[in-house]
Amino acid sequence: DLVTGVQTCALPIWQIKILGMGGEFMTTILAVDDSASMRSAVEYALVEKGGYDLSQAEDGEHALALINQHRTSVGKAFDLILADINMPVMDGYEMVEEIRKMPDYRFTPILFLTTENSAEAKQKGRELNATGWINKPFSPEKLLGIVEQVLS
Repeated sequence: DLVTGVQTCALPIWQIKILGMGGEFMTTILAVDDSASMRSAVEYALVEKGGYDLSQAEDGEHALALINQHRTSVGKAFDLILADINMPVMDGYEMVEEIRKMPDYRFTPILFLTTENSAEAKQKGRELNATGWINKPFSPEKLLGIVEQVLS
């Protein structure tokens, strides 16, 4: 069961953010997309409807910085990463390639959330060991259902 509340106590702010009511760590998800409206849609589905702890980045370079910050402050990897492909600075493919080099992210589920739908794009995702593919546009229920399935 997901716990949507947080306990208040004398813990550092990062622990308060991700600890559930029973003291267990909540599932943490990183979503990476250069579109603010898409990040809002993901936040609605996963935070408002799903109760997940969500961090967001607007490109791959920012995502890598958040991954390192998360590892330092929380002491564990994100449980799931959602990534667009076409982004400025560092695209989703390059980002996934870099993430898969990190020992604590070798088996972390990574889902591409993208408008790209060609066989070549999907093959490149498989070659980078992406876990799956979600096409945009998506409904909040569809995204939440896939995320729950991947995390179970």
